[in-house]
Amino acid sequence: MNISMARLLATAALCGIATGVSAQKPPVGLPGGYPAKSVRVLVGTSPGGGVDAITRGVAQKLTEQWGQSFVVENRTGGGGVLAVTLLAQAAPDGYTVYGGGSQVITATPLNKVPFDTRVVLQPVAQMTGSWYLMLVHPSLPVNTVKELIALAKRRPGTLNYGSAGTGSATHLGGELFRSKAGIDIMHIPYKGTGQSLIDLIAGQTQMVFASTISGSPHVKSGKARAIAVTSLKPLPAFPGVPTVAESGVPGFELDNIYGLYAPAGVPSAILAALNREVVQAIHTPDMRGRITADGADPAAPNTPAEFKDRFAAQIAMWEKFIKSSGIKVE
Repeated sequence: MNISMARLLATAALCGIATGVSAQKPPVGLPGGYPAKSVRVLVGTSPGGGVDAITRGVAQKLTEQWGQSFVVENRTGGGGVLAVTLLAQAAPDGYTVYGGGSQVITATPLNKVPFDTRVVLQPVAQMTGSWYLMLVHPSLPVNTVKELIALAKRRPGTLNYGSAGTGSATHLGGELFRSKAGIDIMHIPYKGTGQSLIDLIAGQTQMVFASTISGSPHVKSGKARAIAVTSLKPLPAFPGVPTVAESGVPGFELDNIYGLYAPAGVPSAILAALNREVVQAIHTPDMRGRITADGADPAAPNTPAEFKDRFAAQIAMWEKFIKSSGIKVE
């Protein structure tokens, strides 16, 4: 783990502890004097993944700003669906929010929840935009995507890849790669990116798509090898690492957005205040530096309405992909 991420996680761990931080007063006029008590911040992955780290950093900033604890609670299960369901069931009062990546976007296209997330959830603010690293265990005798494909074709059904859970973007990305590359590799689902990386490093799996934020520290430490990035253009943070598209799988792209969500029906004044503070937190110099150092980008300032449009567009994209590809997800 690099120094910037270690500091982020260490600082964020304080978000549930009463401190002597000098906090500004919340904006006047918010319903019930919001926030008048601790705010529950759900995360659908295990600790250590990219979305967990970013959400913890934002939670700490909100704690400092408002003087009330924003407490991160990791609720894994169902590829992040458990946390999405808990959010949908929560009272729309602003005291339960959710920091999520692909899990909340793919829940409806994959029929993982008995509701339409576009209806029951309210996007608050997009936090980051990022891509993924294609990582392999250092013992795997490949240095390029082409070599990985050739090895998989020589040994059909023997290689595997880990994901953050069935139906997650890393699972769908793996299936997209498998289909486009014409190879037979096994899928191993985990309860979050953190656990999938642990087994990759241990040599239990051979390949994984990991967000640049969660995967970067392991590349820098030499515990994992990055053979490609999933953007259409090379990423400055990873010089010399080509894209999957230019490495033998034309047109391949897999992006990821981290956002904060609330149940539909949160009072507009609270929604606007949360949006403003999250956007401000993401663009503080220390958060911006930590995010960009690991190959991601702080999202441009966005309103709840703008993020809601982006959210709906992403869901529509995955619905079309799943239908056209015929992928079966249990």
